[in-house]
Amino acid sequence: MLKLVKAKALWLVLILLPVGKTFAQSTMMPAIIEKDGRHTLLVDGKPFLILGGQAHNSSAWPGMMPHVWTAVETMHLNTLEIPIYWEQVEAQPGKFDFSLIDTLLDQSRKHHVHLVLLWFATWKNGSNHYMPEWMKRDAAKYPNITAKNGQSIDSPSPNVKATLDADIKSFTAMMAYLRKADPQHTVIMVQVENESGAWGSVRDYSPMAQKLFDGPVPVELLKPAILKALNAPIVTSGSWHEVFGDRADEYFHAWSVARFVGQVAAAGKKEYPLPMYVNAALRDPLTNPSANNYESGGPTDNVIPIWKVGAPAIDLLAPDIYLSGSDRILKVLDLYSRRDNPLFVPEVGLSLERAKYLYEVIARGGIGFSPFGIDDNSASETDGKTTGLLAPFAQEYAVMNPMMRELAQWGFENKIKSVVEREDHAKQTIDLGAWQAVVSFGGDGRANAPPVYDQTTGKLMVVTLDQNKFLLIGTRCHITFLPTGSNANKAWQYLKVEEGSYENGEFKMLRILNGDETDWGGPGFGAQPTVLQTTLVLR
Repeated sequence: MLKLVKAKALWLVLILLPVGKTFAQSTMMPAIIEKDGRHTLLVDGKPFLILGGQAHNSSAWPGMMPHVWTAVETMHLNTLEIPIYWEQVEAQPGKFDFSLIDTLLDQSRKHHVHLVLLWFATWKNGSNHYMPEWMKRDAAKYPNITAKNGQSIDSPSPNVKATLDADIKSFTAMMAYLRKADPQHTVIMVQVENESGAWGSVRDYSPMAQKLFDGPVPVELLKPAILKALNAPIVTSGSWHEVFGDRADEYFHAWSVARFVGQVAAAGKKEYPLPMYVNAALRDPLTNPSANNYESGGPTDNVIPIWKVGAPAIDLLAPDIYLSGSDRILKVLDLYSRRDNPLFVPEVGLSLERAKYLYEVIARGGIGFSPFGIDDNSASETDGKTTGLLAPFAQEYAVMNPMMRELAQWGFENKIKSVVEREDHAKQTIDLGAWQAVVSFGGDGRANAPPVYDQTTGKLMVVTLDQNKFLLIGTRCHITFLPTGSNANKAWQYLKVEEGSYENGEFKMLRILNGDETDWGGPGFGAQPTVLQTTLVLR
């Protein structure tokens, strides 16, 4: 559950600890805080933006790590997401081996990056494949779920106390070890399980689960606000089917999984209260499909209220984005950016077009963004330029990493707005108060350049520094401004347009743009992300 910080105390923290770019580790616990519905992740007591990358599923072994660290350096990231395997840390019941954690802590400190640990345990993509062998061999004690037709499904049952107890025992041992091994707080968050839920069956239909399903809905879910959010009638009692009708099977499984994961997280936090989250294998957010079309029971958008009640120890529910199309992806970002849920994208598919959504995450006050599978990307570097699947992410991170503290704070203060190129390549506008920004997509940054519409990669982020002063970061677009309100239709001009970068919390000018760079359709952004600082003046 989010620990909300009083506004006065929050701003005292931010004032006393100036924003800077340096990597530092301290005794201050990482924490997620909220103010006016906006969130930020505090690392070393200051706002921190995760510019992350996630290693492949089976890459967290010492022999694989050199390749992972090569990808880390290529990407210019500040945080590595890396799995911890239950089968590795507890190969024998009650005997724990945390040498992998020692290796990861030592190597991450040498590479000056933070870690997010991913607990691959009872669930990994809906299955139990990372459980220890001694549990897999005892299916009677640690059963999978049963489908409606009586067939066993390759997914663990969330209703089995023996499984829950075993997971809690191992997870709490890991968190206790981490507390002692990492006083520097190299690890800043922990993911509990991985894409928990079930494929192939909406829920567990075993006799044990059926008895629970036929019983009363827990009173925690019968509050009017929760029932309204779940599109259910306002009632004070009833079985799952009586209360939730056609969605009862899915809602029951979501509650069962959430309760299981929430208890694991709560036990771990008693040992070491790092921020914890769960990730979601998404459903189509636009069509409200039935649960047999996606992983049922996980924190999909339609059961977020159930997860919030069932797993209060979880700080946030995070979408894994492998969907395509701007309408779908922007809808996902809206659904998971809530007053009670900080936005974090822990996995996004490695593609040129998905990199642009980093801008939208930051503009929504999100705490981080991370492509998946960074150590298998066919990347190379020539003359300082990264090629391959990592290239679009590496280019953005190289620009943003020196200013990530500023971006995190601006996002928290609601000073950032952004647009991304849609499939129709249409112009878009951004409301900036006294000004309106009009953004057209395509081109390579040159004045009057022809459109470049091979892919929808254009994007622009606008940071309001003052009423008439803005920081712009973008690619493959042009921008112009229009005065609004009582100044609408008045003449104006650029007082100054500077190209540069951030160093140690300050903008460093490379050159002043003028003439062709600003006179024809406004400042332009090419294929490489560029940072501009512009000041406008009325004539």
